[in-house]
Order: sequence, then structure tokens, then C-alpha cells
Amino acid sequence: MRYAVFGLGNSAYASNFNKVGKNVDKWLWMLGAHRVMTRGEGDCDVAKSKHGSIEADFRAWKTKFISRLQVLRKGEKKPCGGNCKKGKCKSNPHGPEGKEPESPTQDGLPHRDTEEEEAFESTSEEEFGTEDHQSLNSVVDVEDLGKIMDRVKKEKREKEQQEEEASLFRSTGKDEDSERRAMITPALREALTKQGYQLIGSHSGVKLCRWTKSMLRGRGGCYKHTFYGIESHCCMETTPSLACANKCVFCWRHHTNPVGTEWRWKMDQPEMILKEAIENHQNMIKQFKGVPGVKAERFEEGMTVKHCALSLVGEPIMYPEINTFLKLLHQCKISSFLVTNAQFPMEIRNLKPVTQLYVSVDASTKDSLKKIDRPLFKDFWQRFLDSLKALAAKQQRTVYRLTLVKAWNVDELQAYAELVALGRPDFIEVKGVTYCGESSASNLTMANVPWHEEVVRFVQELVALIPDYGIACEHEHSNCLLIAHKKFKIDREWWTWIDYNRFQELIQEYENSGGSKTFSTKDYMAKTPHWALFGANERGFDPKDTRYQRKNKSKDISGC
Repeated sequence: MRYAVFGLGNSAYASNFNKVGKNVDKWLWMLGAHRVMTRGEGDCDVAKSKHGSIEADFRAWKTKFISRLQVLRKGEKKPCGGNCKKGKCKSNPHGPEGKEPESPTQDGLPHRDTEEEEAFESTSEEEFGTEDHQSLNSVVDVEDLGKIMDRVKKEKREKEQQEEEASLFRSTGKDEDSERRAMITPALREALTKQGYQLIGSHSGVKLCRWTKSMLRGRGGCYKHTFYGIESHCCMETTPSLACANKCVFCWRHHTNPVGTEWRWKMDQPEMILKEAIENHQNMIKQFKGVPGVKAERFEEGMTVKHCALSLVGEPIMYPEINTFLKLLHQCKISSFLVTNAQFPMEIRNLKPVTQLYVSVDASTKDSLKKIDRPLFKDFWQRFLDSLKALAAKQQRTVYRLTLVKAWNVDELQAYAELVALGRPDFIEVKGVTYCGESSASNLTMANVPWHEEVVRFVQELVALIPDYGIACEHEHSNCLLIAHKKFKIDREWWTWIDYNRFQELIQEYENSGGSKTFSTKDYMAKTPHWALFGANERGFDPKDTRYQRKNKSKDISGC
């Protein structure tokens, strides 16, 4: 993206003068966009305005802006500052290795003038066509810039594709993947590191879940512990792809991760990702050694990863080597819980068996899905439906994950029931949305978070519309309930838990047979304990642990 910013303000605001323009300029730069020219600032204070009025400030800046576009369109370059992609321009006195650092702007951010010209360098009058053509000496209407940039982008994509194809016939010894850019930019790395991520390579990450910390202290596990028997302190939360194809309003990462509809970045090998993920996870666990309240036996157990939740952030199924990554997990005797946002039906169909496969069903109509998930794909609804159909063909455990957002998607019961009939999941997790604080990426407030009683009522009404299902489990602490297919109810008892040892035996038999020896959900199910069932006094809290209450109060669950 190439951009230019002109800010409007009043110098009477002192340090906040033109704050919005400065921030937009800075944020675009940090995201990797390139300035066409230096930011302009208009001042409402006539006495301090450079040109006598804010309108005059803008006219002066606009003249330079249009002149700049005309220069770029002609392809006339300024002397290289040593910051071009290859750093080998004849006008570069320093060369690719000895180039001087970029000079900072008033924001402390370096200029990128040479790269900024690239978008227009290859653009000729012929490329714009006779209909859109204007004299180079005439003024470019701002409404025409969209057409110009669309054509420039198209030309650039075609050029890049041609270069990639040509590279296949060159004997340079370079890998095509080495020419791609890394998914994690320096600005993104800084933002995610502050959020507690341990970043791996160029596109992966791992983070310690709060439930892992909770169970290390004996304060209870997550809803997956209640529903499926996961040992939360032995669970690693990771992703081989930080990128996503949605920008959900309830994204708990506030959209700091990149977005995209296809894999276009450098790709790290799955062996390296898994190795570093485990090492980083173990290093984070080590930090709890000797911490007051941490149980010694659970600390030792936590050093061995038994489960992997591929749901940290982004879209794990986008990673081209996801099947290899899953195979490596299973070889390490680690169970796999993979979550996808239902925008990649082909990848779901091609996915090898996992312990449990999730699909996020955040809405049940086209309009509400667009409103809540804000998908990047134009054909998002068809992709969504095709993903659910692909899920129905899976033989291993499948789950719909419903996130209830009050006033957004809680009134679509019949439509949800129809989606259940389409994908025929083994389980349906219904969870109230978690409010993650104020964010410019979302307008959600605490008013959109349903009470647990409201989630229970929604689930009861939904189950009435899907007779093959029943309410199996509850985790009040997470504001979450589990609906299960009645095939998991044997002799009036629910079997929603997982026999993890049996799953590892089955998956190894599958791999050894080359995929010919398949298995189904019933082959590795286990009986659900009484405390985890819906309606139990424990409300889904494991009585082995002590529930921690706010205001530094704790009491045994048996007394609740």
C-alpha cells in the first residue's frame, strides 16, 4: 500500500495538534505501507497557519501531492538513498552492505522514498487506457486514483507471478520461498511479544494459557478439562499460522495478527515449529517453579506436553504443511485439538485425522456472519456452508463452536438448528462471548456478554429443535455448555471424555496402514465423570481442585 496523509487540526491543542493525522501516518507505516510523500498538517489558527488558513495549507500540500504523483507516474526517480529493495542502484554510493541508515521523520520513522516510487515506476500511459488517460500535465482527479492503483496492483501481481515462474528456470540455487516476505513484521513482533507470545520462526507462536497457570496452582482447569478430560496444565496452546481470513468483532487479540485469504509468506518447516513450540512452552512452565501455590507434582507433569490446542490465534489450517505438523504431534503422543473458522472447505476435506476438529459457527445467517466475523472472502457464505458439509464427512470427533454475542446472534435458533443438520457435528460448544476490553477493532461492550443463565436458556431452546442431541456438560466458570449427540449417551450415561491412550494407538495404526485403517469417534470415547455433567452441584468444576474466588477468598467446591 502507498499512502499520503494530510491532517486537520488546531495548534491551540499543543501536544495533541494533528494527533489523528500523526497516528494514521504512523500506524500505516508500522503495518508496512509506504509514504508517497511527507505528511501535511493544516492549522485552523490563522495566526499560526503556514499559508494563512487551513484551506491554503491544504492547497499548498495538494499541489505538491499531485506533482509527486505525476513524477511517479512518469517513472522519474529521485537519487537512491540506499533503501531500495536490492540496494544495488548506480546512484547508491554505499552499496547493499554499507548503506547508511534511513533518516528519521518527525515521528522518528524512517523515510522510504525510493520504495514508495515502485508502484508507479512501471506504469505507462498505455496501462491506464485511453478512457482513463489524462495528460501528465493535467490534474489527476482523486476519484480516478482508485482506478489507477487497481491497475498498478494488477500489473505488479502479474509481474511478480512472471518473476516467480521465470525463477523456476534459473539455476541460481535460490529457493522460491526465500523470495517471499516473513509474516511477522518487526512491528507485529513487538506487539505480540508485549502480549505474552513466544514467536517461532516467521509465522508461528505459542502462549501460556491462563487455565494452564490455574491448574498448576490447583485452581481448576478449562472447559476442555470438564468436557473432554484434558489436563490443562499439560496443554500447549500454539498455532503454525498467525494469519487469519476473518476479523471477528470479538477477537481477543484485537486484530494484531495479520490477515489474508491464502498463504503468501515464507514457510518454516513443521519439525522446527513443533520443536521450538515445545521448548518455549516448557520454558514458560519453568518460570512457575517455586511460585507460591504451584503444586510440585503438577509442575513436573506440566513439563510434558500431552495436548495441543491449535487455537491460539489466526487460522492454523492455512499452514500448507498442517498435515505434517499434526503427524509430528501424534508421533510425540500429543493429542490435537484444531480450530478453523469455516472459510477453507478444501483444506478441511484434505485434513488428516485429528483428536478433535472444531469449526467456529459464530452466526447462522449470511448477514450476521458478515457482521460478526467480518470475513475477507467475498464468497464467505458459500465457503462457510461448504466447510460444514466437509465436517460432516469426517469420521473422528467434530465440534461446532458457538460464541453467543448478546444483541448480535442469540435470536437465530431455527437457523442454527438447520446448520446443525448440515454439518452433523458430534458436539456443540455454546459459550458466552468474553469481553476483552475496549478496542478500536471492535465496538463490543460488557452489554454484549450474556449471563450464564441466558446461555443455559439458549442451549435449552436450541436442543428442543435438534432431537438427536442433548445437554451433556457445563462449565459455569467459562460461561460454557456442551451439547452432545445422543450416540455418546450409553445406558443413560454420557461418554464425552476422550481415551487419549487409545487415540494414540488408533492414529498410529492409521499411519502405519497408510490411511487405510480408519477409526471413528466411538473407538476412543470415555465416560464423563458426574461432576462434569449438566445439573451437577459442582457446575463443571473438578472437586479435586479448589475454586479461587475474587477478593482473595477461596473455598472448597464441596462447600459451594
